[in-house]
Amino acid sequence: MLVTRFDPFKEFGELRRGFNYLNAVMDDIEKQKTDKEFDFVPTVNTREGDDAYYVDVDLPGISKEDINIDVDENVLTVSGERKVKEEHKEDNYYKVESAYGKFERSFTLPDDADADKIEAASKEGVLEISIPKVPQVDKAPKKIEIK
Repeated sequence: MLVTRFDPFKEFGELRRGFNYLNAVMDDIEKQKTDKEFDFVPTVNTREGDDAYYVDVDLPGISKEDINIDVDENVLTVSGERKVKEEHKEDNYYKVESAYGKFERSFTLPDDADADKIEAASKEGVLEISIPKVPQVDKAPKKIEIK
Protein backbone atom coordinates (compact mmCIF):
# COMPACT_ATOMS: atom_id res chain seq x y z
CA MET A 1 0.00 0.00 0.00
CA LEU A 2 1.32 3.39 -1.05
CA VAL A 3 0.78 6.25 1.37
CA THR A 4 0.83 9.77 -0.02
CA ARG A 5 0.88 12.97 1.88
CA PHE A 6 -2.09 15.37 1.53
CA ASP A 7 -1.10 18.55 -0.28
CA PRO A 8 -3.77 21.28 0.09
CA PHE A 9 -2.03 23.49 -2.47
CA LYS A 10 -2.54 20.81 -5.12
CA GLU A 11 -6.30 21.00 -4.45
CA PHE A 12 -6.20 24.82 -4.77
CA GLY A 13 -4.40 24.49 -8.11
CA GLU A 14 -7.19 22.27 -9.44
CA LEU A 15 -9.77 24.72 -8.10
CA ARG A 16 -7.98 27.60 -9.82
CA ARG A 17 -7.91 25.70 -13.13
CA GLY A 18 -11.67 25.17 -12.76
CA PHE A 19 -12.24 28.89 -12.20
CA ASN A 20 -10.05 29.73 -15.19
CA TYR A 21 -12.14 27.40 -17.35
CA LEU A 22 -15.36 28.96 -16.02
CA ASN A 23 -14.04 32.46 -16.77
CA ALA A 24 -13.15 31.42 -20.33
CA VAL A 25 -16.66 30.05 -20.88
CA MET A 26 -18.24 33.22 -19.47
CA ASP A 27 -16.03 35.36 -21.71
CA ASP A 28 -17.19 33.37 -24.75
CA ILE A 29 -20.84 33.81 -23.75
CA GLU A 30 -20.34 37.54 -23.23
CA LYS A 31 -18.68 37.85 -26.65
CA GLN A 32 -21.57 36.02 -28.35
CA LYS A 33 -24.07 38.22 -26.52
CA THR A 34 -22.48 41.44 -27.71
CA ASP A 35 -22.24 40.14 -31.29
CA LYS A 36 -26.02 39.68 -31.45
CA GLU A 37 -27.17 42.74 -29.54
CA PHE A 38 -29.58 45.05 -31.27
CA ASP A 39 -29.82 48.80 -31.00
CA PHE A 40 -33.16 48.70 -29.21
CA VAL A 41 -35.75 46.15 -28.15
CA PRO A 42 -39.41 47.08 -28.69
CA THR A 43 -41.86 46.20 -25.92
CA VAL A 44 -44.25 43.33 -26.59
CA ASN A 45 -47.57 42.26 -25.11
CA THR A 46 -48.94 38.78 -25.79
CA ARG A 47 -52.40 37.44 -25.07
CA GLU A 48 -54.57 34.48 -25.91
CA GLY A 49 -58.16 34.64 -27.12
CA ASP A 50 -60.65 31.87 -27.76
CA ASP A 51 -59.76 31.55 -31.44
CA ALA A 52 -56.31 33.13 -31.73
CA TYR A 53 -53.11 34.28 -30.08
CA TYR A 54 -52.15 37.96 -30.30
CA VAL A 55 -48.77 39.65 -30.23
CA ASP A 56 -48.72 43.45 -29.89
CA VAL A 57 -45.37 45.10 -30.64
CA ASP A 58 -44.85 48.79 -29.80
CA LEU A 59 -43.16 50.33 -32.83
CA PRO A 60 -43.92 54.06 -32.78
CA GLY A 61 -42.47 56.05 -35.65
CA ILE A 62 -41.65 52.99 -37.75
CA SER A 63 -43.31 52.58 -41.14
CA LYS A 64 -44.62 49.19 -42.19
CA GLU A 65 -42.01 49.10 -44.99
CA ASP A 66 -39.30 48.96 -42.32
CA ILE A 67 -40.84 45.93 -40.52
CA ASN A 68 -40.36 42.26 -41.44
CA ILE A 69 -42.47 39.40 -40.07
CA ASP A 70 -41.27 35.87 -40.81
CA VAL A 71 -42.23 32.37 -39.69
CA ASP A 72 -39.57 29.69 -39.92
CA GLU A 73 -39.71 26.28 -38.24
CA ASN A 74 -42.52 27.32 -35.89
CA VAL A 75 -40.74 30.53 -34.80
CA LEU A 76 -42.32 33.92 -35.46
CA THR A 77 -39.73 36.69 -35.88
CA VAL A 78 -40.46 40.42 -36.01
CA SER A 79 -37.50 42.48 -37.16
CA GLY A 80 -36.77 45.80 -38.75
CA GLU A 81 -35.16 49.14 -38.29
CA ARG A 82 -36.09 52.47 -36.78
CA LYS A 83 -34.40 55.09 -38.88
CA VAL A 84 -32.97 58.25 -37.38
CA LYS A 85 -35.22 61.23 -37.95
CA GLU A 86 -33.96 64.43 -39.49
CA GLU A 87 -31.80 66.36 -37.06
CA HIS A 88 -33.33 69.52 -35.60
CA LYS A 89 -31.07 71.95 -33.79
CA GLU A 90 -32.58 74.89 -31.97
CA ASP A 91 -31.06 77.46 -29.65
CA ASN A 92 -27.74 75.65 -29.18
CA TYR A 93 -29.15 72.52 -27.61
CA TYR A 94 -29.64 69.00 -28.87
CA LYS A 95 -31.08 65.99 -27.06
CA VAL A 96 -32.26 62.58 -28.29
CA GLU A 97 -33.85 60.03 -25.94
CA SER A 98 -35.29 57.71 -28.58
CA ALA A 99 -33.41 54.58 -29.54
CA TYR A 100 -32.73 54.05 -33.23
CA GLY A 101 -31.39 51.15 -35.22
CA LYS A 102 -32.15 47.52 -35.90
CA PHE A 103 -34.38 45.32 -33.74
CA GLU A 104 -35.52 41.70 -33.63
CA ARG A 105 -37.93 39.74 -31.43
CA SER A 106 -38.69 36.01 -31.84
CA PHE A 107 -41.48 33.86 -30.43
CA THR A 108 -41.99 30.11 -30.54
CA LEU A 109 -45.50 29.38 -31.77
CA PRO A 110 -47.75 27.01 -29.80
CA ASP A 111 -48.58 23.63 -31.33
CA ASP A 112 -52.15 24.66 -32.12
CA ALA A 113 -51.14 27.84 -34.00
CA ASP A 114 -52.07 28.05 -37.70
CA ALA A 115 -48.91 29.60 -39.17
CA ASP A 116 -50.42 29.77 -42.67
CA LYS A 117 -53.15 32.21 -41.61
CA ILE A 118 -51.16 34.74 -39.56
CA GLU A 119 -52.24 38.34 -40.14
CA ALA A 120 -50.67 41.64 -39.09
CA ALA A 121 -51.95 45.21 -38.90
CA SER A 122 -50.38 48.44 -37.70
CA LYS A 123 -52.38 51.13 -35.96
CA GLU A 124 -51.13 54.14 -34.00
CA GLY A 125 -47.60 52.78 -33.66
CA VAL A 126 -48.66 49.32 -32.45
CA LEU A 127 -48.18 46.28 -34.67
CA GLU A 128 -50.82 43.64 -33.87
CA ILE A 129 -50.13 40.13 -35.08
CA SER A 130 -53.03 37.70 -35.00
CA ILE A 131 -52.15 34.00 -34.96
CA PRO A 132 -55.29 31.87 -35.45
CA LYS A 133 -55.65 28.59 -33.61
CA VAL A 134 -56.20 25.39 -35.52
CA PRO A 135 -59.81 24.36 -34.89
CA GLN A 136 -59.87 21.37 -32.62
CA VAL A 137 -62.32 18.64 -33.39
CA ASP A 138 -63.77 17.04 -30.30
CA LYS A 139 -63.45 13.34 -30.82
CA ALA A 140 -66.02 11.42 -28.87
CA PRO A 141 -65.17 7.91 -27.82
CA LYS A 142 -66.09 5.47 -30.56
CA LYS A 143 -67.01 1.88 -29.99
CA ILE A 144 -65.47 -0.55 -32.45
CA GLU A 145 -67.59 -3.53 -33.34
CA ILE A 146 -65.85 -6.89 -33.47
CA LYS A 147 -66.71 -8.93 -36.59
